[in-house]
Amino acid sequence: MYFRRHHSPAGSLPAPVRGLRPPLRGLRACGTVLAAAGLFMSACSPGSSGSTQTADVSLAALPKAIPANLSRYYGQTLNWHDCGVPGFECATMKAPLDYAKPDSGDIRLAVSRKKATGPGKRLGSLLVNPGGPGGSAVGYLQSYAALGYPAAVRARYDMVAVDPRGVARSEPVECLDGKQMDAYTQTDVTPDDQAEQNELSASFKKFAAGCETMSHEVLPHVSTVEAARDMDVLRAALGDDKLNYVGASYGTFLGATYAGLYPTRVGRLVLDGAMDPSLSARDMNRDQTAGFETAFQSFAKDCVQRSDCPLGTGSAADAGKRLKAFFTDLDRTPIPTGDPSGRKLGEALATTGVIAAMYDQGSWGQLRAALTSAIKQKDGAALLALSDSYYERDGDGKYQNLMAANAAVNCLDLPPSFKNADEVKAALPAFEKASPVFGEGLAWSALNCTYWPVKATGEAHRIAAKGAAPIVVVGTTRDPATPYRWARSLASQLDSGKLLTYEGDGHTAYGRGSDCIDSAINTYLVDGTPPKDGKRCS
Repeated sequence: MYFRRHHSPAGSLPAPVRGLRPPLRGLRACGTVLAAAGLFMSACSPGSSGSTQTADVSLAALPKAIPANLSRYYGQTLNWHDCGVPGFECATMKAPLDYAKPDSGDIRLAVSRKKATGPGKRLGSLLVNPGGPGGSAVGYLQSYAALGYPAAVRARYDMVAVDPRGVARSEPVECLDGKQMDAYTQTDVTPDDQAEQNELSASFKKFAAGCETMSHEVLPHVSTVEAARDMDVLRAALGDDKLNYVGASYGTFLGATYAGLYPTRVGRLVLDGAMDPSLSARDMNRDQTAGFETAFQSFAKDCVQRSDCPLGTGSAADAGKRLKAFFTDLDRTPIPTGDPSGRKLGEALATTGVIAAMYDQGSWGQLRAALTSAIKQKDGAALLALSDSYYERDGDGKYQNLMAANAAVNCLDLPPSFKNADEVKAALPAFEKASPVFGEGLAWSALNCTYWPVKATGEAHRIAAKGAAPIVVVGTTRDPATPYRWARSLASQLDSGKLLTYEGDGHTAYGRGSDCIDSAINTYLVDGTPPKDGKRCS
């Protein structure tokens, strides 16, 4: 699967959402759920491996009273200081590394804020998260949210972010060095024979072993449930009675988890580009595979009507066949890129480059140009640049910890999608039906968590958040990374969910050009009036 992370408006660098290389969500086992802290209850509904299953497991709320052994965390004072970015303050918050054993040690989390600008009465703090998992919320705050959110929102709220545990500035998970990551991202994820299957499995095993070696202490404690509990500690440290929050992509799962654990502390929550926590990993991956196919079809329909379309004229289906053939050619013979480290553009990197442009239709022109260079001129530099921006690789060959954190969180949140390669082979027809272009690679990528060194602590579950204030769930009808059906499902699970629909392309909707969407969310955040359930915008 690809990263699920918010895309900033057109004109900024692409923001990763969730990729071939990181792991996929896992298939849920039936029976009693044995999650950390006993937060999940009930069993699961029947279903076959080829049909969509939804969990009949519910996330249980935590007690309203703050446990005595957590009081020192809830009562801490944040020491704000200048952090070198004009207008922003930074602090370090402490949380228990292990909530089940809070006396066993702390984890230090990076926090940043930009105070409300006024005019108008301050409404408290507005926490933001761009998704991932693995995306830096502090980086997102300082580069976009606290500067680009509507002025009416920034006037009334202190804009705040915390990098979740294991991410960026918050004791980051580390797995491989830059050269090793280069090799990892180039591994063939459409194996043609047993030797290539073995190579793919070895790549996943090496990545997992590197994580265990370099991050063994934090690795068992980076789940979404733990990150949500950290947000409640931060709420208290900020002096807020309720949590106000805008989460995009994976950030919707984090926000919904918070609501499920602390429904009475929910303030104004916006979940944009929603995930469905009730799905098994395999179902989630197959849904997202279909989402990328939907997004590609939109791109292809636009492309074939243009004289400069590198995928030719005709139908969108024909364009898909030509792109798949191009990927197959690259699998056999990678093309030059001019990269100083000697990397060539093979199928894996080219696929990631194409996927990177699917999140925002504003990137379609860039993708057409990149494909033209690669297909017609045998120059892979532009597609490689798209792939590098997606994986957060800089010009010196260094990677941010996005991919490491993404794997660590996902493999802890749910068991692996597949137990072995034979199960992948059996699932290939369903994935290739979902996407003739991307299905094979996305299915094989699910083997990552199979070799993870830490057993998953979470399971697929429903979230009701009974007693919570209205929660706005936003879905985009042709979203590639978080299919629209997920938003409908999450809104229906939440007792107070209000579904807001954007009829359009791209990943997420808030701040992407729809006045209707922006007005509805701004009114909710500023005045507290949610949009009517089922409201649709274009």
